[in-house]
Amino acid sequence: MSESTDTPQRPLGTEFGHGSTAMDVISGIDLAGKTAIVTGGYSGLGLETVRALASAGAHVTVPARRLDHARAVLAKAGLGDVEVEHLDLADQDSVKDFAARFLAGHPSLDILINNAAIMASPEHRVGPGWEAQFATNHLGHFTLVNALWPALAASGGARVVSLSSTGHKLSPIRFDDVDFASGYDKWRAYGQAKTANSLLAVELDRLGRGSGVRAFAVHPGGIMTELQRHLPKEEMVAAGWMDAEGNLREGFKTPEQGAATSVWAATSPALAGKGGVYCEDCDIAHPTDKDSPLARYQGVDAHAVDKAEAKKLWSLSAELTGVNAFA
Repeated sequence: MSESTDTPQRPLGTEFGHGSTAMDVISGIDLAGKTAIVTGGYSGLGLETVRALASAGAHVTVPARRLDHARAVLAKAGLGDVEVEHLDLADQDSVKDFAARFLAGHPSLDILINNAAIMASPEHRVGPGWEAQFATNHLGHFTLVNALWPALAASGGARVVSLSSTGHKLSPIRFDDVDFASGYDKWRAYGQAKTANSLLAVELDRLGRGSGVRAFAVHPGGIMTELQRHLPKEEMVAAGWMDAEGNLREGFKTPEQGAATSVWAATSPALAGKGGVYCEDCDIAHPTDKDSPLARYQGVDAHAVDKAEAKKLWSLSAELTGVNAFA
């Protein structure tokens, strides 16, 4: 495809914003007959994403490591009809097994939301010694996207949403040491993984648009969910996320608001024919204004939407996992 088909990284000017909820953006959209997968769809903003998609008529599958727990949470939320299947993103064989089962029962996939993540975890290695945040947040989803490619392509208009965050500003891809063999830093490792999530959308969109598959990276906003389970309260206070009494700083979103940009990217008619961009607050984001006092929290840094970096990361990921639907 020619570069002229690329979508500009600049806001469209939508009717939604920071305070919009997933139910706000799904209002009036009919997903009857559509299939969707939401990783991590049984907690936090993932659960609210599933709730919104199901309310519009989509058949939703939630992959989960703890099946009974996921089913209980979904049933309590009134989402007992949601399909739950086993998947451990840190285990490449588990990812492939899930994809094979899904393909056997579903001819096409219209929406894939790569929502699950771990954040700022203690140093941990998985697989052949991969750093766990990169392996779980990125490589697991990379393999999932590629293994599900036949169903995505069969949709004729599928969208893939890759959850990044402003954490991407903490680190580009460390191509000389993606596994932090030279010394582990939990926040740089998280930053690299979130940059990888964004770059996955950039390259997948380039590779998939000829088959009608478009991809978007999304920053959901600051939300207090189970994602913070590895962080002591003292660290969150020191970071300015909350005060000593546990009150969140202004600007944090509810899970319902945090799910809005994912749902918007997955379903909005305003994004027809578009893709490969980083979104926040239910719109395409501005490039980061480095002179702004909010540069750490708003916009997308150039390294997270760089096309050459995206191609390089795709090649590395294919080499590491042995998976590439476009080879």
